[in-house]
Amino acid sequence: MSSSDLTNPAPAWLDKGDQAWQLTAGTLVALQSIPGLAILYAGFVKKKWAINSAFMVFYAFSATLICWVIWAYKMGFGEQWGNFPLVGAPGPVLTMQQNLGQTHLPAAGLTTNFNLSTMIYFQFVFAAITVIILGGSLLGRINILAWMVFVPLWITFSYTVGAFSIWGGGFLYQLGVLDYSGGYVIHLSSGTAGFTAAYWLGPRLQRDRDSFYPNNILLMLVGAGILWVCWNGFNGGDPYAASPDAGVAVLNTNICTAMSLLVWTTLDYIFFKKPSVIGAVQGEITGLVAITPAAGFVTGWGAIVIGACSGSIPWISMNVLGRQKWMKQVDDVMGTVHTHMVAGFTGGFLTGIFATIDGCAAFGLTNPGGAIEGNGKQVWLQIVGALFIIGYNLFMTSVICLFIKYVLRIPLRMSDEHLMVGDDAVHGEEAYALFFEGERSHLSLHGAGLESGQITEGQLPHTSPTSGHVSPAEHSSSRDKDEVKMD
Repeated sequence: MSSSDLTNPAPAWLDKGDQAWQLTAGTLVALQSIPGLAILYAGFVKKKWAINSAFMVFYAFSATLICWVIWAYKMGFGEQWGNFPLVGAPGPVLTMQQNLGQTHLPAAGLTTNFNLSTMIYFQFVFAAITVIILGGSLLGRINILAWMVFVPLWITFSYTVGAFSIWGGGFLYQLGVLDYSGGYVIHLSSGTAGFTAAYWLGPRLQRDRDSFYPNNILLMLVGAGILWVCWNGFNGGDPYAASPDAGVAVLNTNICTAMSLLVWTTLDYIFFKKPSVIGAVQGEITGLVAITPAAGFVTGWGAIVIGACSGSIPWISMNVLGRQKWMKQVDDVMGTVHTHMVAGFTGGFLTGIFATIDGCAAFGLTNPGGAIEGNGKQVWLQIVGALFIIGYNLFMTSVICLFIKYVLRIPLRMSDEHLMVGDDAVHGEEAYALFFEGERSHLSLHGAGLESGQITEGQLPHTSPTSGHVSPAEHSSSRDKDEVKMD
């Protein structure tokens, strides 16, 4: 690149509209993590875990960015690493010459009309939200040191492989697997990895599983609202241009999400006689997830069908499969396996059916659409892509957890003493000042007593087991207290 290109504020290849939209879309996606998921998680958990849950989001966001610019971006979107078709060669993207230059994805043979630093940031916020979604399965008991190590390892050895394979020019990209904006790369991977990590981590204290009231449902709704609105950048930014297909993706995203929320709420009302607010949030999320692989590929009617499926199939998964005894052995706090893995697979599969030739062409692909266009092969390609993402994340997440536990000798789970106290034991801080001068609660003031054995779990205040809030995998089906069956 010539020095004149570097000093020119408007080089010939730059489209100011694309540049402005891409930076806006990236910022919207960042808002989904901080503050979106931070306050959604903080509102959903018990009061004693509000700070820890929100801090996990902020830590993951920060750690991912540093990994991303030093080595991970090139692993996801750079030159293929030798003959290894799953990942790009690692390396930094921090020089001024790199960042001012035009974006080029070499393995995918793709060039955009904005500069590389914009692409680096845009792809970073996707990487960050993926590991943050994964963390929703681990709330309320993961050792914070284990989380600090887990995040960079998982981004490096798991996320980059999925990103390169499907988006960066890897083998699934070459096969023609369709994933418009991350139904597989982000949601299927985070749902699978979250459930897998939750298995290795082990459950919360039994008293917390039996009684897990959200401390602020209104705050949770604020987080969910940020997720929904900012998803316009999540899906609308992936054409890498301020294009007509970006507008289609935004509209379809909202159509599908609205339909999914309505279907989920209706099913709650039919079967449990009450429309659960938390259930509605879950229906919103499953709609957002399911439309993500299809957003700009399908028609508005396709978005409605996908929304109907995302409001019902994950609902069945959560409220029927999720209530089975063997399924409840894995303590997936936010029900990520249902809202992201099941919904992501559902959306990816339906993309293979409803993708249109025009939608693919508007996105810049020569793909002949899905089964609705006579290309039934696309359905099988979508299944192949999903099985690879599921299998790889099952394997790699297990390896990372076992490495942290047995090689680094870092406990994955907090001690029972810390689990009884929560934020005050882990961070020395509490979410809310409840007393006249902002003093901490009685239990937290005696956190040291818990650790020394002066206070035992038997001395802690208990609620009736029939009135407790259970995990999201059971919540939608527990409005009638007589029907709740605790572990």
